[in-house]
Amino acid sequence: MAFETILVEIEEGIATITLNRRDVLNALNSQVFTELAEAAENLAVDDSVRAVIITGGDKVFAAGADIKQMALLGAVDVAIGLRPSKIAFERLENMPKPVIAAINGYALGGGCELTLAADVRVAADNAQFGLPEIKLGILPGGGGTQRLPRLIGAGKAKELIFTGDLINAEEALRVGLVNKVVPADQVLAEAKKMAKKFVSRGSVALSLAKACINEGQRMDLEMGLEYEHKCFSLLFATEDQKEGMKAFVEKRKPNFQGK
Repeated sequence: MAFETILVEIEEGIATITLNRRDVLNALNSQVFTELAEAAENLAVDDSVRAVIITGGDKVFAAGADIKQMALLGAVDVAIGLRPSKIAFERLENMPKPVIAAINGYALGGGCELTLAADVRVAADNAQFGLPEIKLGILPGGGGTQRLPRLIGAGKAKELIFTGDLINAEEALRVGLVNKVVPADQVLAEAKKMAKKFVSRGSVALSLAKACINEGQRMDLEMGLEYEHKCFSLLFATEDQKEGMKAFVEKRKPNFQGK
């Protein structure tokens, strides 16, 4: 996969997507989102890929949208222009494989919203998060008003969105915005360590577990429990379920094949 604004590398079942606009702090524009959407679509159906990491490199994750580009847009332009970001975020969020955001430095505005589309977030101790759109007279338009409250609760999400203030990595960990904080030089290594653990699990079960969680948030409890029940039952028709339970009885590590 050849792109201009992102890099994609695949090794040992793990795909790493690196935002590649470092001269502008990985500012997100329509081209970035279009390429992210294409990469996510390709990786979702690539059987050699079992987990995905998205990162901005060792200095910055993404310092928000490209404001110079946005400042020239009108309401109709924005309505059309938001489509690539919406598609990219939804493809990452709904990919049937775990997605880990490895975050160094700033993750602001659209950059913060991009991390929210991941399943798990590993942050450097120098990371900073924020949705400062309110200071520009707008609101988060890449899912921030929807995904953030679902992740950290409505009260804290409103505080961050209404003030536009930044928070550091420790505060992000405290409120549940990130899963883990590590030294800056260990972020990608920690993300890969986590990804390898995911890769070692049964991919069919992991995919359905992710679907249960994502879909369940769009349902009431009764419907969510019914959806979970169906997914649980389906797994008993898979080879991985037979192998997993046989390995447990035989006291050995399972050899999952994703079938």
